[in-house]
Amino acid sequence: MIAARYYGVELDPGEFRPAAGEKIPGAASLAAWAQDAGMWARGVRLRWKHLLKLNDTSPVVLLLADGSAALFAGANVEHNVVFMKDPAAADGAPAVPVDELRLSQVWDGETVLLRGERGLQEADAPFTMGWLVSLVLRERRSLRDIGLASLTLSFLTIFPPLLVMTVVDKVLQHHSISTLALLSTILLLAMLYETVLGYSRRLVVLVVGIRLDARLNLHVFNRLLKLPLDYFERHPAGETMHKISQVYKVRDFLTGKLLTTFLDLVTLLVLLPFLFYLNSALAWIVLGCSCIIMLVILTYLKPLRGVFKKVVLAETEKASALGETVFGIKTVKSLALEPQRKALWDARIAEAGKWRLAFGKLGNWPQTLVNPVERFMSIGIVLFGAYMALEDKTGYAVGALFAFMMLSMRVAQPLVGLAKLIEDYEEVGSSIGEAASVLNRPIETDAASGGLRPKFAGAISFEDVSFTYGGTKLPALDRVSFSVPAGTMLGIVGRSGSGKSTLTRLLQGINRDYSGFLKIDGSDLKGINLRHLRQSFGVVLQDNFLFRGSIRENIIAGRPGLTLEHVVHAARLAGAEEFIELMPNGYDTFIEEGSPNLSGGQRQRLAIARALITDPRLLILDEATSALDPESEALVNANLQRIARGRTMVIVSHRLSSLTECNQILVLEKGHVVDIAPHRTLLERCSLYRQLWAQQNRHADLQGGPRHAALAPALAQAD
Repeated sequence: MIAARYYGVELDPGEFRPAAGEKIPGAASLAAWAQDAGMWARGVRLRWKHLLKLNDTSPVVLLLADGSAALFAGANVEHNVVFMKDPAAADGAPAVPVDELRLSQVWDGETVLLRGERGLQEADAPFTMGWLVSLVLRERRSLRDIGLASLTLSFLTIFPPLLVMTVVDKVLQHHSISTLALLSTILLLAMLYETVLGYSRRLVVLVVGIRLDARLNLHVFNRLLKLPLDYFERHPAGETMHKISQVYKVRDFLTGKLLTTFLDLVTLLVLLPFLFYLNSALAWIVLGCSCIIMLVILTYLKPLRGVFKKVVLAETEKASALGETVFGIKTVKSLALEPQRKALWDARIAEAGKWRLAFGKLGNWPQTLVNPVERFMSIGIVLFGAYMALEDKTGYAVGALFAFMMLSMRVAQPLVGLAKLIEDYEEVGSSIGEAASVLNRPIETDAASGGLRPKFAGAISFEDVSFTYGGTKLPALDRVSFSVPAGTMLGIVGRSGSGKSTLTRLLQGINRDYSGFLKIDGSDLKGINLRHLRQSFGVVLQDNFLFRGSIRENIIAGRPGLTLEHVVHAARLAGAEEFIELMPNGYDTFIEEGSPNLSGGQRQRLAIARALITDPRLLILDEATSALDPESEALVNANLQRIARGRTMVIVSHRLSSLTECNQILVLEKGHVVDIAPHRTLLERCSLYRQLWAQQNRHADLQGGPRHAALAPALAQAD
């Protein structure tokens, strides 16, 4: 934490995730902790000589054998000592010089290297072909080895044709058995070496491909997590998933066709001069045919690009329809919408098929024009070569012809492959554009490596706050001003569209482009670290999502390092312990996608337990009980009595009877604050609140409160 502060980053101990079975923090888990905070960090093993080379460096963390740690602060090469600082020492305490012998007794080389920010290319660079190329070039050492192996293999491919030429020109003419035996031995050794080298090259290519795939997947997922919630609310999940899936086409291109063509070009550099050595006239024929093929393909690129855009659009619409149907299958089944969804799917399939057919027809022409040229390259070379052999009087042209025929297609293949690679690049370029339309969107303004991390008490203050959603003109909140002290139970009521949920979204930092001042405990929300802000809130929504996994895993989703004791405590507070213990496997009961084995009330209580596991000082209940049956609602409300004291609670509800015990109730209307006061005061002076109350409680005495008060959440009164 001290080393991170050197770079202005405040690490949160609550975010540290120890590795499985790790009692003392290791270098890898500590580095992951720093990386989650936006830093560059690596867990490595160093030697004494490495420390001496880190003379002019920033703090480095050395993990000592006894489980403690020290800060490396520099080295003196002349005196062969390094300077160490004790993290527990007072500020300004001088570093202590340590020699190699003393350090080796307490340190086995485990070290954490830190830098202030991750590189732009690694974390936040735009998703472009240039970025992908830079990703590939990070494997330059492996690529160098692959290139050298390919160059060697290219030279080895010359041996068989040379041997054939020698056999035809020397062995057959002079009937030399000894020369044939020698050539056979050389060929056998070359084949063995080529086999071993080919296996090694394929293995290195495989490792490079897996590394690139891992880095690409990590980058894509991290960028997705950084996108604001507003993006996912405005774009169908199927459309997003389809566009992201285009990344894997790019991956296959980089590790497949592009790498193969690159290796073939290395072969070309070796074989082409040798072809000119064997027969320059035939070599020019090969080059000429390859250029014709390239020109044909390049001519069709522009029209193919235009049609392919239509294909991409149709496929995106098709994926959107499929994803929407899968995610909304409950609604489809309950309303018997299968015919309508099938009709929509049929239309999407027809549209995609129409444009794929058009693309296929257009793409068929260059292949049709190229085929005769490719045939001429193979057959024409034989005919021309045979004619030249017949005209040759020396008798040595036959062997050269055989050698040329064996190598000519090995040369033509890379040239034709290079032309087709340009055609493939158009499709890959479109795939990059599709993925980039998601990955290059503005990410959430997250001061991950900075920002305030205050310890919240829970005082909330809105000062002239206004907010308007994109694409609309009317503000969702218009000059909203109010404040409540820490420990307040704040109810928020109003008609639909009055801005209730918008207010809670601003509190969570989901939307930060508002005007005015929103403060928590006097700290402006825009200056607070976004992750720290959200981890300080407990949020329970009307429809809470539970992940596939056990009940225990769902409750500790935000704090995976917590023990079963913490889980039981949170479940007891939420009133979920009772039904969990009746489950067949208790806290290890598996929840399937959509949690079909749980009732609505059980899901809601698990969501409350998940919100309470971090013991938040601020708790938001956004219509948390509106979808429940009366019995489940009464049970959830009764459990809230045990968790309200000592927290600031913001309760959004359209059922006013559930807010009667709140310290303050904020009344909103069309984004404006109408009034804020306790329940009885609002009944007396706020006509809108009185009207809403009368609509919901026509049978109740307006001055005496609801007759079913026993079911209302008699939440603990804050001091």
